[in-house]
Amino acid sequence: MSDRVDGAPEKEGNVPEDGASPDGGHASTTPSTHTVRLELVDEPGQLLAALHPIADNGGNLLSIYHERGNKTPRGRIPVEVDFEATAERFETIVEALREAGVNVMQAGTERYAEEVTVLLFGHLIDTDLSDTLSRIEACESASVADVSLAAPQGTEEASSARLRLEARAG
Repeated sequence: MSDRVDGAPEKEGNVPEDGASPDGGHASTTPSTHTVRLELVDEPGQLLAALHPIADNGGNLLSIYHERGNKTPRGRIPVEVDFEATAERFETIVEALREAGVNVMQAGTERYAEEVTVLLFGHLIDTDLSDTLSRIEACESASVADVSLAAPQGTEEASSARLRLEARAG
């Protein structure tokens, strides 16, 4: 039974009405998407061995990109693993991967969840395409991932550009 006048159930502990934790955020309890880039020896069982520390420490696998035909300069296979975990668990997972002898080339939280390709046509060079790119980069919810510019008739004529943008979900 609740002592509240409006009949709504009371929240446990001292959690504010907006649901935020007492420290003002949800960072320690809300899972977010993380990506780790690994370098694996081309031997049976190496991928499975690299996934165990993620699963054993509470990571929820989202995707695995394993391109066996592509080798790193050290002759190993690059593997990109996306998973969900809290910030605390993410640090534990990276530590566990290294302790298991897995070479972690890069580890970090993915900032963007959506991707869009935009084609631009016209006098892009004359109208300063770099200003457009700078404005996109200044936006907190989007980033330019790739640019391809074609000016087959020279810089004085019309040109085209392909922009691959990454944006936050929603």
